[in-house]
Amino acid sequence: MRRLYRAPLLGVHFCLASLFGLALSLCRPFYPTNSRLCAQLYSRLALRLVGMRVEHIDTHNFPTDRTFVVVCNHQSNWDLVVVGSIVPARTVSLGKKALRWVPVFGQLYWLAGNILIDRGNREKALAAMAEVRHALLERATNIWIFPEGTRNRGQNMLPFKKGAFMTAIDAGVPIVPVCCSAYLEGFSLDHADNGVARLAVMPPIETAGMTAEDADALIANCHARMLAKIGELSVH
Repeated sequence: MRRLYRAPLLGVHFCLASLFGLALSLCRPFYPTNSRLCAQLYSRLALRLVGMRVEHIDTHNFPTDRTFVVVCNHQSNWDLVVVGSIVPARTVSLGKKALRWVPVFGQLYWLAGNILIDRGNREKALAAMAEVRHALLERATNIWIFPEGTRNRGQNMLPFKKGAFMTAIDAGVPIVPVCCSAYLEGFSLDHADNGVARLAVMPPIETAGMTAEDADALIANCHARMLAKIGELSVH
């Protein structure tokens, strides 16, 4: 069975990529490009090991003249290697505070410039969102957020939380939806070929001039557009 050698190889790769990424981040802590480089460290070889290919579609939709908030569907822990392959330059992500306690990876995640948020503490969550706004406006850094807040296991997208959209509205920056096809169906470490995961970057959704009162309509519009695109990507 292929998983008997794939799983150990993936484990070794994860540890080595984490250590290399940690060393890089220690040399230049919180540098905006650390996160993208680390994502590529995890992604490139791991995709080969699991027998999966990725297709990037319409990456020209990532703005190059201004910062933005990326929202993406979140299927599983495999997103680290699948979705991680398309992270644009100067982009960090928003993650749960609990990631800090994952040995090596948690420290790497923090030092790579990603932002940890404690959703159970409103005061700390607001402070983290203020840090996100500062990154967008003062550090020319894009923010990647999984607005479902948890993994959807490859099923239809869960409802979106407001944080990403309120942040974009507050900063006056566009939302850029990134849609990943449903790649979990039939996925197995025993399969020689786990197919193609398709990642499409949709045109930016402008938030300039919007207020908090527009958030619900913005969320509904973005969710509907992404759900339709994911369905389109998943039938090919």
